[in-house]
Amino acid sequence: MVMFKSLKAKLQSWVSKAQKDDKSAVNVKIEEKKKQKNNNKLKKKEAKVDKIEKSVKKVKDKEENKKEKKELKEIPKKVSIFSKSLSEERFDELFEELELILLQNNVAYEVIDDIKKSLKENLVNGDKNVDILSELKKSIENILFEPEDLIEQIKNKKDKPFVILFAGINGAGKTTTIAKVANLILKNKFSVCFAAADTFRAASIEQLQFHADKLNVPLIKKDYGADPASVGFDAIKYAQKNKIDVVLIDTAGRMNNKDSLMKEIEKIARVNNPDLKIFLGESITGNDATQQAKDFNDAIGIDGIILSKADVDEKGGTAISVSKVTGKPIYYLGTGQNYDDIEKFDSSKLINLLFD
Repeated sequence: MVMFKSLKAKLQSWVSKAQKDDKSAVNVKIEEKKKQKNNNKLKKKEAKVDKIEKSVKKVKDKEENKKEKKELKEIPKKVSIFSKSLSEERFDELFEELELILLQNNVAYEVIDDIKKSLKENLVNGDKNVDILSELKKSIENILFEPEDLIEQIKNKKDKPFVILFAGINGAGKTTTIAKVANLILKNKFSVCFAAADTFRAASIEQLQFHADKLNVPLIKKDYGADPASVGFDAIKYAQKNKIDVVLIDTAGRMNNKDSLMKEIEKIARVNNPDLKIFLGESITGNDATQQAKDFNDAIGIDGIILSKADVDEKGGTAISVSKVTGKPIYYLGTGQNYDDIEKFDSSKLINLLFD
């Protein structure tokens, strides 16, 4: 997977620069100690000038210089590479560059603000012994969180069917993702049916029918122009009657800024009362996908997220941002066109991908 290819290289460069800055701070500290020692020695020597002969003074100076050099050599061994907190001014200078890197790689503003607060707390106001790379890694880890296990959620619901509603804009790969999720559920020995509640887009029902035939699952449908909420309702009744475990409801792709279409999906959610409402977005669309997820969450209260096309997303900022902005977990990442090309979201794996 190429995810984070661009961001990883730029973060490594920034961390390297920040580390060099910290090493410079160590050198400054050594010089300060050296000056302090010299000043102390000078005061002592001035007090003895009138009492000690010049020849004796030279001998003593030589001895003192040897001792001083020995002490100075020991200082770097006692001071770690990340020996001191950065000054607030220097941190702000360094973070300006990091902020630009994150923005260029589709990380949302409010997420960048969180990263800044976390880093500042530990690098400026924290303990003296700090590791810039570790603190950056930790600040991003805190943004990501694990979803519940979908299969366990299905298993734990006593009154079947378990109903999942899929929402998102046109072209994000929603119908294909529904087929991938169905394939995953079937592999875990649960039965599935589809509800073709996209009664608006031309050929949408036929597209879902294609996947239903390939996976050998029932498709509940009506004519184009029918009430989409009623299609979901009929599918749930069909599943109850035929003891089908899971209903996956496909809905029309809609722009998140169209009030009439958003009201329609609110109705679908209200009528069918799904157990899980999933937003499907394209990883490669960056901040657009993050804003879409936020808008759909405001409209229907999504429970989780699936990001398609994660396998071709070199930036990766959407995966970092979308959970933080919505407060909802990423369930899966789409990693290709085949039914098996869906990967359970694992925050530790993403962190390793980004930093290792």
